[in-house]
Formats: sequence, structure tokens, C-alpha cells
Amino acid sequence: MKRIIVLLPLFLLLAGCSGNWGWYVVDPSTTNGANNLRFMMSGAYNTVLMSLTAILISITVGLLVALPGLSKKKRWRAVNRTYVEIVRAVPILVLILWVYYGLPQLSGITLNVFWAGVLALALSDSAFQAEIFRAGIQSIGKGQYEAAQSISLNYRDMMRFVILPQAIRRILPALGNQLVYMLKMSSLVSVIGMQELTRKANELVVSEYRPLEIYTILVLEYLVLILIVSAGVRWLERRMNSSEA
Repeated sequence: MKRIIVLLPLFLLLAGCSGNWGWYVVDPSTTNGANNLRFMMSGAYNTVLMSLTAILISITVGLLVALPGLSKKKRWRAVNRTYVEIVRAVPILVLILWVYYGLPQLSGITLNVFWAGVLALALSDSAFQAEIFRAGIQSIGKGQYEAAQSISLNYRDMMRFVILPQAIRRILPALGNQLVYMLKMSSLVSVIGMQELTRKANELVVSEYRPLEIYTILVLEYLVLILIVSAGVRWLERRMNSSEA
């Protein structure tokens, strides 16, 4: 990965020598290029805010959906399995369109593009979060449950103070992967007019007619965001492991 990052600017510089490339549209040394770059990067705020809001909601919903899947009662496990299978079967783009155009007709509640995107992303991801939490909780040894019961902890306190802290430490890499997934899938919300990174790039392509150069910058924007998120998750993982030791 580091080698790719080092070679990419060199590749772009060499490619810019070709007459088929028009890097002037994103050249920060020119007024037009600097304005175009600012216009594209202005969508980063909405991308990050929408992704973080959606991931927080999906983690909460995913945990609530995961708990019935751990029950000894078959009907509760069926609730978990039905939700997970139905939500996972719906393509996220279809879910975005359904939430934005269909949900208001069913509920009478009108959602703006931001909250429609957040709701669709959170619903789609919550099914994956439920499976991650279920696997993480099931990976905790029975001895931990028995130790919690021996000091008379009820189910809620046992989960809160004993089981979930250990499970979260184990599933943190998977949660980080889901945040990366959320950042990438947020680009699909551009189809309903959300002014995020991809939408900004699409609008600039329409006015400048240089899709190759503009989408290349878009790739770099997502690359930088995802590298920052990955580094943050690794740092948090190290902190949690060091505190455990």
C-alpha cells in the first residue's frame, strides 16, 4: 500500500505530460483549478458526517438485533434471522431509493436527502453489525458468564460490564471495516441529490467535461479518508489491547 501511494503521484505527473490529459481543471496553481478543488472537497463534510451518523445508528440497531439471536427461545432467534436475511437481501442502492421515494408515501413523513441517506445506510449496515455482534458475544467463554452470575449480576449488567467490553475488543477490526464500507457506500446517496464527494465530482464533470482527471481526484479523496479511518481504528485497537494488558 505504501509503495502504491508513493508511486501514484509520479504516475499522475507522467500521465499529465500526455495531450489527452487535462490536469489544468484541478491544478491548484491556477484560480480555476483551485476553485474546482475546493468545490470537490466541500463535499467531504457531508460524506464524513453522514457516514459517522449512519454507523452509530447501525451499531445501536445491530446490537439490539443481535441480542434476540443469542436467546435460547426459537421465536426470538427467528426474529433475528428474519431481520438479518431480509435487510441483507436488499441492495443498498435500492434501499436508498425506497427510503427516499417510497417511505414518505407509506408513513407520510418527508425526509430530506441527508436523513434519507443516513436511514438507508444505517438499515443496510445494521444487519451486518448484528452478525458481527452476535459472533463477538458468542466468542466469549462460558466462564465469563458463570463468573458474572456468581456475583449476582443481572443480564443487563452482565452484558454491560463483563461480556460487551470483551466482545467489542474482539470485533473492533470488523467494526472498522464497516466504517470503511460506510464511507464508500455513502457515494451512492448522490443518486438522490446528496451534496457529498461523489455528487460534487459529478457536477464538476458536467461543467468541465474532464471525467478522467476529476474522478482521479475523487479516488484520492476517498483513499485519504479511508487511510485516516484505518489508522484511527488501528490506534484504538492498540489502546484497548494495552489497557487489557
